[in-house]
Amino acid sequence: MLKEKKGQMIDELASSLSRCTIAVATDYRGLTAKEMVQLRRRLTESGIEYRVIKNTLTRFAAEKAGKNQLGTLLTGPVAIAFGYDDVIKPARVLREHIRSVGSVLQIKGGILGDRLLTAEDVANLAAMPSRDVLLARLVGQLNAPLQALHNVLSAPLRGLLNVMQARIKQVEGG
Repeated sequence: MLKEKKGQMIDELASSLSRCTIAVATDYRGLTAKEMVQLRRRLTESGIEYRVIKNTLTRFAAEKAGKNQLGTLLTGPVAIAFGYDDVIKPARVLREHIRSVGSVLQIKGGILGDRLLTAEDVANLAAMPSRDVLLARLVGQLNAPLQALHNVLSAPLRGLLNVMQARIKQVEGG
């Protein structure tokens, strides 16, 4: 490979590393070409970039992006999934692919911001509900005390209304 091309690849990878919210490192040994294409298609549909790059070039790019801790995950053949919006999505898509296909793909770990994640941390991320579900739960929890206060304050008025309606029926009927 020419030095210029390597430099360009390092720059592209460093840009991806600095822009991504999460990067998940995987060991793809044992995957067939068909399964790799299927995995890439699934990741691309979810807006996740999946790249196989030499470990040395990845180390240089990680140093350039200020994510040196990625170097600990770079042993053996490594492919990296870059997630740019939802931090849970790459972990979830990889886990679903492994389960649905029975893949030999292994998650080595990842980088979330400046924090190094183990394979177990990535699995825990994949098991978390999505951001929208978490926000809906938060709004529900915030709404519950207000709803209870509303019910308590409106109960006497409802009682008065019921008494008045019963009195109106009594006067009209009798």
